[in-house]
Amino acid sequence: MTSCGWALNAPANMKTYHDQEWGKELHGDKQLFEMLSLELMQAGLSWQTILNKRTAFRADFRDFEPCRIVRLTQPEIAAISGDARIIRNKRKIHAILKNAQVVNSLEKQGGSFDRLIWAYVDNTPHINHWQHPEEVPAQTKLSQTISRDLKKMGFEFVGPTIIYSFMQAAGLVNDHLEACSAKYD
Repeated sequence: MTSCGWALNAPANMKTYHDQEWGKELHGDKQLFEMLSLELMQAGLSWQTILNKRTAFRADFRDFEPCRIVRLTQPEIAAISGDARIIRNKRKIHAILKNAQVVNSLEKQGGSFDRLIWAYVDNTPHINHWQHPEEVPAQTKLSQTISRDLKKMGFEFVGPTIIYSFMQAAGLVNDHLEACSAKYD
């Protein structure tokens, strides 16, 4: 199987992630919130690190259900902050807690994080036709717009590069290289 450059000689879980998840359309408020949370945790680190800690993240952050995260007590938050199985960056943990509040509030008002995010691409993934890895951008005008809009809503740690990575992971954009056999179009 031909893969994107970053997955060619990757460990098995990275290869599986590339082949089965990355670039595929992801829907559901909880699923999109999880991916956004993992992407912000990844900032400055390797995706391999995040995949290795994914199970622990899910346990600590209540399976990424915003309505459960907003009910965490201070002792529970302190326990999460001290859990060596996850990334213990206090700013990133705080951002997940804050972002859960925003998503939970959106849902309580009858909104949907899924509808909000997918509206930016008119509910249709943008499929790129990159030939070489160096063509793939780190951010775009759209990721800058989404970043700005989410920050206005109260989201934290959602810069345009994190948002573009989120868009790639959630399938809003498909950046598999043209020669990649995992390309979904």
